[in-house]
This record gives sequence, C-alpha cells and structure tokens, in this order.
Amino acid sequence: MMRTRMIALAAGMATTALLASCAKESTPETLPDAAAVTQAAPRAVLTPEQLAAVQALNLDAEYIAELEAKPLYQFSESDVHVYLGFIQETIPDLRDRIVHLGRKNIGQPYEIYLLGEFPFETYDPQPLYCLDRSDCVVFSEHTYAMALSHDWPSFFTMLQRIRYKDGQIGVATRNHYTEADWDKNNSWLVHDITEELGGDDCVRFTTTFNTAKFLKNRYKLTTDIEPRKMEVAFIPWQKTLEVIDQLQPGTFVNVMRGRNGGYWAGHTGLITRSEDGTVNFMHSTPPRVKEQPLAEYIEQCVAANAKKAEEGKAVFYGFKFLQVNDDPLAELRAIDGPNAPVIKPPMGSTLDGG
Repeated sequence: MMRTRMIALAAGMATTALLASCAKESTPETLPDAAAVTQAAPRAVLTPEQLAAVQALNLDAEYIAELEAKPLYQFSESDVHVYLGFIQETIPDLRDRIVHLGRKNIGQPYEIYLLGEFPFETYDPQPLYCLDRSDCVVFSEHTYAMALSHDWPSFFTMLQRIRYKDGQIGVATRNHYTEADWDKNNSWLVHDITEELGGDDCVRFTTTFNTAKFLKNRYKLTTDIEPRKMEVAFIPWQKTLEVIDQLQPGTFVNVMRGRNGGYWAGHTGLITRSEDGTVNFMHSTPPRVKEQPLAEYIEQCVAANAKKAEEGKAVFYGFKFLQVNDDPLAELRAIDGPNAPVIKPPMGSTLDGG
C-alpha cells in the first residue's frame, strides 16, 4: 500500500512540476485587468445538506461555494483534492457523481492525443493527467476516476488503474484499443450490455488487434505482444432508439465507425438523463465537452455519413454500451487485494527503489 501511494504521489508531484503542455499560460495580453482581479469569485448558494457536509468535514463554506460555481476544468489540483471529498459526502450514489462531474466539465476545451507517460517514459512525452483539456477517452477516464475517489492521491492512482492494464504504467500497457483493451481491462468498472440490449439486431464481426504493430508504427517501440483475434458486437444506429430508454446514467459509450468492411470504436462518451427523461450523450468533441440528446447525435452522424464516405473517411455505424457495475470498488479489490487500486511503475523503473 505504501509503495503504491508513494508512486502515485511522486508521479503526481513530478507531473505537476512538468506540466507545461497542460498548463494555462499567462501572457501580458491574457492577464486580467486590475478591476477584474479585485472582483470576488462567483459563489453558488449551498443547500442545507451541503452546508451540513461542510461543517461535518470542517471545510470553508465560502471556498466550497466558489468550487460549486467554478467549472471543473478550471480547478487546481488542491481544488480537486477538497472537492472530491465533499461530493463523496453530498452525492453518495456513484452514477450520480459520474453525471455531476461530467456536467461540471461541460465546456472543457478539446485536444486529441492528450496524455502520455512522462515523467516515467518518453515514448509519449505528454504527462499522466491534464485537468484543463480533454479528448473523448481522457474525459471519460477522468470522470470515472474522480467519481470513484475521495481526494487527489486516490484520484491519481485510480486514473492510472483505469488507463493501464493491471495498473502497470507504460505506453505498451496503456489501453490503446477501446474494445480489446479499455473495455476488457476495466471489466471491474463496467460490463458490456450491447448484446443483452440488441439481441439478434446486433452486428457481429471478427477482427484482429495488432498492438505490436501499432506500437512499432506510432512509437518505434519493439515488443513481443501477440496479435489478438476477437469477436465484437454492436447495435446499428437504426435500432439504437429502440433500446436507449434502458440505458442507465454513467454508461460508457463506444461509437462504432468503419470503412472498407472493417469496424472499430472511434469515439467514446457517457450516458446521462435530463429531468424530463431525455437520454443524452455527454462527450469531449471539437471544440469542447458537450451534452446533447443521443437521438440528436445519431441524426448528426447519419447526416454526415454520405460526405464522409465520399471522402474515403470512416462512417458512423452504431454503438456498444457498457453499464457501470453496482460496486466497482469491491470488484477491483477482488482483483488487486484490499489496497486497491494498485498501480506499478513501468518495467525497469527504479522509482520504487527496487
């Protein structure tokens, strides 16, 4: 347990210090004027339940009111540290926390291929986390990791456990392929309900995932990872509207695209529901995180298919859906032991002194 926490803290501090690619830069042109500096930060009005939690946790009510009013992507690491403990107390249901945190990041700027393994490795020199921007996978991973955590160290550790196979940090163990890696390696967190929902309407295909070839082409890294052949199923978009009422908030969405007879998960996001029952898709997409009715998203994608096909680009075919498990932490403890989540430095690293 101590070794794991020390790895997390050391990586978190090192990454924070070296976060140039994910830091907001201030220049003379972007600095606020004196009047703006003296203005008080916006504050939300806390509910009686929130005020009770503030008192129970010995927090500053004005500070929490400021955090409630501020978008999550403007939080500092210390803000995240405090806020995660606060919402664990005030939003006890995991799925509700997932939706709350996702919505708090609406408007977060989009940037693709955002994260890497720096400072552990330099194959991909991006840092291990970024709070102010996201792509579709980063948005989903950060939202899940924060919802499962109660402070900054537990968030950082959980994030790496979600991003990497068995929590082993490294470009070769990162969950690169959504269907073959992310979905499978995070079965403690979510489970695939695609065939349960779609039944005989599902499209089923067999594909091969060649991680060694991918790593060689992308990072010039030679590995002995064997190609994996697996069968994948998805619900075609024409049938999706018949099943969306069965989707729970927090469900992980794989958007299936394809070209020349092949299919793959080309985008991800989360399911939410509006107060009127509308099923929504919340996702990080250019230019920023948004929440929209799933039916609207389908309509937009279908409308764009003809042009994409004409240009030789991948077109939209449908979805895979993975529902959040009832008690992911208990399932993770069954894998990692009582000190879950457990993460490990890259093979060959001497950070742990061993």
